[in-house]
Amino acid sequence: MLRVHHLSKSFDALKAVNDVSFTLDTGSILVVLGPSGCGKSTLLAMIAGLIAPDSGDVSWDNESITGTPTHQRSFGLMFQDYALFPHLNVGDNVGFGLAPVETTRRVVSTKDILERVGLKGFEKRDVQTLSGGEAQRVALARALAPRPRLLMLDEPLGALDRSLREQLTRELREILNEFNQTAIYVTHDQQEAFGVADHITIMQSGSFIQIGTPEEVYRNPRNEFVKGFLGNAKLIEGKVNGKKIESEIGEFEVGSLNLEVGDEVTMLIRPEGIRKK
Repeated sequence: MLRVHHLSKSFDALKAVNDVSFTLDTGSILVVLGPSGCGKSTLLAMIAGLIAPDSGDVSWDNESITGTPTHQRSFGLMFQDYALFPHLNVGDNVGFGLAPVETTRRVVSTKDILERVGLKGFEKRDVQTLSGGEAQRVALARALAPRPRLLMLDEPLGALDRSLREQLTRELREILNEFNQTAIYVTHDQQEAFGVADHITIMQSGSFIQIGTPEEVYRNPRNEFVKGFLGNAKLIEGKVNGKKIESEIGEFEVGSLNLEVGDEVTMLIRPEGIRKK
């Protein structure tokens, strides 16, 4: 379990992170949602050990790691630009972060994780020939391969177009759940946040304004900033029946969602997602 306790960081007169506290249970996904410049990336950098906090503490399983070097925290980071090595193929990119093991074991591990992110047979591919979605999956595979205690994702889909982002949002959550991966996911995109999160926190000017499940935050915004930032959307309850989700406003395709007959779901409907027939 991750525990962040009264963490603060200033850069000259700018209070980038201001007295932030939260806990994150093992296997849970926390999305930090807020506008650009609100302190999201600085918070991640302090948790990762890349930046020293001015005050506060970061602990894992009740043991402080504030003074622990980044490479000893067993945390993983995934960024918007993916940072793949252009001189290495896909398999070597994924295997780069693995602890030294016998070559045969490393190949099996690399093949396994590539298959689990939907890239079976990509080991020898040149990373410079990959599409944006494929590069994103390779970066995710590389981040997951060492099985980090915590995975932090900083705007991982920000460079992709809207349709691909919607597809990969679903895939990301499924993969993180499959690995039972504890994760912090930073974004300024509300649709991504609701698609990935177990819990969402809204961040403004370095502070956490509200934290809760996606439904709690959406249905009960704490103030006008939260209400305005989440935008104009509606939550609709539905139930899976075959390949359809039945709701009070009609039926929706299940598509590639991992749902079973009888599952009850909550759908976030935004105006831009509605089309006239």
